Amino acid sequence: MALLVDILQILIGVIIGGVAGFFIARKYMKKYIKQNPPINEQMIKAMMTQMGRTPSQKQVNQMMKSMAKYMD
Repeated sequence: MALLVDILQILIGVIIGGVAGFFIARKYMKKYIKQNPPINEQMIKAMMTQMGRTPSQKQVNQMMKSMAKYMD
């Protein structure tokens, strides 16, 4: 009987730790994304200009859409 109680306590501890870890990681990632936002239009324009291309708004929008696929 004592063995069953010990196993149950360990299982409950693992479940509580997993849930707590999930919420802590979620909060950390939200904070990180807020401080370091993902790529935006100005970054794409600067990158294309550095590569020697003058980007049109259509090209920038296409790049934003393709980046959004990988961000989600």
